[in-house]
Amino acid sequence: MLYCRLNRSTALIIHMVTDLNLLRLMQLVSPGLPIGMFSYSQGLESAVADGWVTNAEETREWLSGMLHNGLSCIDLPILDRLYSAWEQDKPDQVNYWSQQLIAYRESAELRLEDRLCGQALARLLVSLDYGDMQNWSRHRDTTLAGIFSYIAVQWCIPKQQALLGYCWSWLENQVLCAVKLVPLGQVAGQRLLVELTEEIPVLVASALSCNDGEIGGSAFSLALASSRHEMQYSRLFRS
Repeated sequence: MLYCRLNRSTALIIHMVTDLNLLRLMQLVSPGLPIGMFSYSQGLESAVADGWVTNAEETREWLSGMLHNGLSCIDLPILDRLYSAWEQDKPDQVNYWSQQLIAYRESAELRLEDRLCGQALARLLVSLDYGDMQNWSRHRDTTLAGIFSYIAVQWCIPKQQALLGYCWSWLENQVLCAVKLVPLGQVAGQRLLVELTEEIPVLVASALSCNDGEIGGSAFSLALASSRHEMQYSRLFRS
């Protein structure tokens, strides 16, 4: 209704800003973003090596399990709170929720991935003239969600869209890993993306309505696979 009451020139400006927000989100979730996410499989490499994941159907079950037992009940609710903390200029809350997210990582490999990818994004933002990120580029409690939420606020990306993009970026990276590791064909990988992205809007809505006391979850297979990956003799992905 508000849009209908605007004059044509004002409406065009608002439309252009919205398009720019979308483009910024696409940049942020692009696999070409130089933060090193492509070098981690989050335990999938060990799951494939141990015969837990051997085909497209088992890959779908594995990734769906990670979405429901990890992303939706830990990462996304905390990303929601980190976004609000940056938006309201509450650095203590940023620190608190970043530490909470690190604490939920059940292996050294998962903690290292989160920290290094977050620091890499912080360094990139420093290079793009966001000097506030200088300290976070080497902070021990840096997380990817923490820095992702910061730039989402800076770029005026709405919170819900930021959560959707974060979840999509994780899923796309995992599917690309599966295409290499299982292995799957490119068409099978795209089919997985089509099927699993249908789950994301519901998971994001659930995360946005999650109370503090409801945050938490555990994916035992992920923790075990990630721990085993640290000792795997031959690896394509970093540990």
